[in-house]
Amino acid sequence: MAIMTSLASFLLILLLAAAVCTHGEESVRDSNGNEVRLKEQYYIQPISNGINGGSLAPLAGINPFCEPRGISETFMGEPGVPVSIAYPPGFITPLEVVKTNFSITIEFKSNDCKELSKFWEVYEARYIIEPPILIGGRPEEPNSRFKIEKVGEEDGTNIYKLTTSAGNVGSIPLLGTTPQQVLVLTNDVAKTIFVKFIKVKDATSRVEKLGLRMIPFY
Repeated sequence: MAIMTSLASFLLILLLAAAVCTHGEESVRDSNGNEVRLKEQYYIQPISNGINGGSLAPLAGINPFCEPRGISETFMGEPGVPVSIAYPPGFITPLEVVKTNFSITIEFKSNDCKELSKFWEVYEARYIIEPPILIGGRPEEPNSRFKIEKVGEEDGTNIYKLTTSAGNVGSIPLLGTTPQQVLVLTNDVAKTIFVKFIKVKDATSRVEKLGLRMIPFY
């Protein structure tokens, strides 16, 4: 009887632990309400500051040596560069969709500068209060791990923020004066960006209909 009681107590503890671990996790959904899936491509579109109105892309400009560079919000009419989202290497799961509050990696899908990694990373430097978010990361490294947290809805579309263990992904003006925004890691709520995910084929149809243009970043 004592063995049965101990076993029942152990199973109860496991069930409670599982409930705690899964609390608050749900499927991330795109602008059409569909689950965001691994291996699919999406545009990440900030909605919080309303300054530029575009999606995210590596910072444009001449980059002959394919060095890591920042990530910016494109201007209105420029859809940006699509990303794919994956779970970090070594994370074994049957999931085929992206869940909130799980560690993920984010990679721009572009053929420009093929030798340069397109994975996002937080630039690590102790003396920088708000370190920039760059491309050039390594998915197995902790500074290339992000999470997606749901913050609410707008016109029926789920709205999210991107976080790390050290803060939120936010934006600041490039060089402090220009209207173009670049991504940084911040603990300032006013600088935190809120985003939605737009599936590439849906966005492409809209781009073709409106006659908008894609942008390279090399």
